[in-house]
Amino acid sequence: MCTFSQSSRGARRMVWLAITALAWAGSSGAQTAAGAPPPPQNVVSLSATASVEVNKDWLSVVFSTTREGADGATVQAQLRNALETALAEARKAVKPGQLEVQTGAFSLYPRSTPKGGIAGWIGTTEMVVEGRDTQAISQLTARVQTLSIARVGFSLSREAREKVESEIAAQAIARFRARADAVSRQFGFGSYTVREVAVSSDNPGGMPMAMVRAQSMRSSAEESLPVEAGKATVSATVSGTVQMR
Repeated sequence: MCTFSQSSRGARRMVWLAITALAWAGSSGAQTAAGAPPPPQNVVSLSATASVEVNKDWLSVVFSTTREGADGATVQAQLRNALETALAEARKAVKPGQLEVQTGAFSLYPRSTPKGGIAGWIGTTEMVVEGRDTQAISQLTARVQTLSIARVGFSLSREAREKVESEIAAQAIARFRARADAVSRQFGFGSYTVREVAVSSDNPGGMPMAMVRAQSMRSSAEESLPVEAGKATVSATVSGTVQMR
């Protein structure tokens, strides 16, 4: 009889502990739920873009030449001489920021026979002239005789792009704010707050550089290269979410 009484008291104690544990867990869960931030409501995603056209101001001209021969060293020497002569002429016209010169790609590789032997060597070298002074660059093309014009293209310089980027970004932000205000009012709200926002701008590259036919690549001493810059579009986009109030 005594043993049964002790077992009953032990069982009741275990039940009481279990109930206490469940009650504590429920209370803790309720506190966690109460402390969690409420899910966002009345949130809308928006975006706005502004753009402007500006004149391209950076001209790039790539000169190149190709040599072939039975001996690789001879072909390499021919390429080096042609490049050095062209560089010497181009350096006379260098003006930092207005007309700049640099060497371009250089390649030399063997031509294989059907049986895997070497039939000869072929190589190519390049010189790049670029800058804002389109007239000086155009005139230089007529004086470079050891290399031929391979590619020509216009682009927007970093300075020209940065000059308009801040103005375009301000316009895009103003459009984003106006759209957020209009959408909030259309939904029956009186105001809004910005939750998150991102501002980005494009990086307009130059037009694909025009290829020039081999028969007409070299200008005569009296002829400069005719060029026309065209325009580039600089854009800024503002995107994000606002909470209507």
